[in-house]
Amino acid sequence: MALIVQKYGGTSVGDVDRIRNVARRAIAARKAGNDVVVVVSAMSGETNRLLKLTSDISKQPSQREQDVVVSTGEQVTVGLLALAIQELKGKSRSFLGHQVRILTDSTYANARIKSIDDGPLRASLRKKEIAVVAGFQGIDEDGSITTLGRGGSDTTAVALAAALKADACEIYTDVDGVYTTDPRICDKARKLDRITYEEMLELSSSGSKVLQIRSVEFAMKYKVPLWVKSSFTQDPGTLVCEEDAAMEDVLVSGIAVGRDESRFVVRAVPDKPGVAAKIFGVLAEKDIVVDVIVQTPSQGGATDVAFTVGRLDSEKTLALIKKLAKQIGAGQVDHEEGIAKVSIVGVGMRNHAGVAAKMFQVLAEEGVNIRVISTSEIKISCLIDEKYAELAVRALHAAFGLDKG
Repeated sequence: MALIVQKYGGTSVGDVDRIRNVARRAIAARKAGNDVVVVVSAMSGETNRLLKLTSDISKQPSQREQDVVVSTGEQVTVGLLALAIQELKGKSRSFLGHQVRILTDSTYANARIKSIDDGPLRASLRKKEIAVVAGFQGIDEDGSITTLGRGGSDTTAVALAAALKADACEIYTDVDGVYTTDPRICDKARKLDRITYEEMLELSSSGSKVLQIRSVEFAMKYKVPLWVKSSFTQDPGTLVCEEDAAMEDVLVSGIAVGRDESRFVVRAVPDKPGVAAKIFGVLAEKDIVVDVIVQTPSQGGATDVAFTVGRLDSEKTLALIKKLAKQIGAGQVDHEEGIAKVSIVGVGMRNHAGVAAKMFQVLAEEGVNIRVISTSEIKISCLIDEKYAELAVRALHAAFGLDKG
């Protein structure tokens, strides 16, 4: 008997018929002899509806109270799914985050999991029940409801799989696996049978929306076998797993594009110890995630510091950095929208030379100017004008042999 954690996203539970479909899948897994824990998101569009209600009441709502409101979306779904399983003659019990005791810190709207009490779930499984758990939510030390941020149900599922030492964690969504790139951009994109944790992490951080970044981090840390599948087909999906030698034979596994980049350049920053720490420390204090960072020499012994943040944090970042620039004696702050980040990812890059040169040559041949370059051991990212993003993805996809056939 295996223990399986299944997670179903908003589109998979978007209406009553789809909830019944999830119930049938969970029962089928139980009848196959498995212990089954199901994690669900709110119904499609429900979280946005609840967030709008909070913004209609308050222009700057308390994040604690906002979490109280938006967490109700998952409460509705777990109750409905448990009922659907029971109507199909299955045994089921629903659990909210505080009932499982998913303990988090108190960073409302983006809390991080500290511990999980797996006792209630194991007791449910011993009764041959299908345990249905609300994703996205937890509880802090003071008993306040917290939420895990966008895509947090993925994190809930993988964290539960790690705590329960599950044999597999299956993430069900509206796509049937992980593709070499977004099929909506490139119709020659291919579904991958397997991808490494590291590659999936890099793709997720570079714009791929298939899996939430923190869920991949959890899976990699605790070596949870992670499947990405469709809730609407019987396709086996894509396995996210540890690297093996054969996977290094593939030079590039996937191409991601992120369109929500805002670029900032702080001019004439004094070139002395501690200044960079001040710039990025101010952003860190406000929970602003910085992506690409580049420092280049300027005139008079100073430096220009360029970096990107998500577009949603753009206005907040601009106000903070303009104020700080005056305090540290820097020059003007330039701010630019309309930037995209195109990234190629593959563990095969570790052992092959010339990958960066090929990427740059392909973009040059398409007339795409590279604004900033950032690299890691298995990823190369280029900031380009957003209007060239899809062209760049298609050209790179073909050049690195990822097209179908």
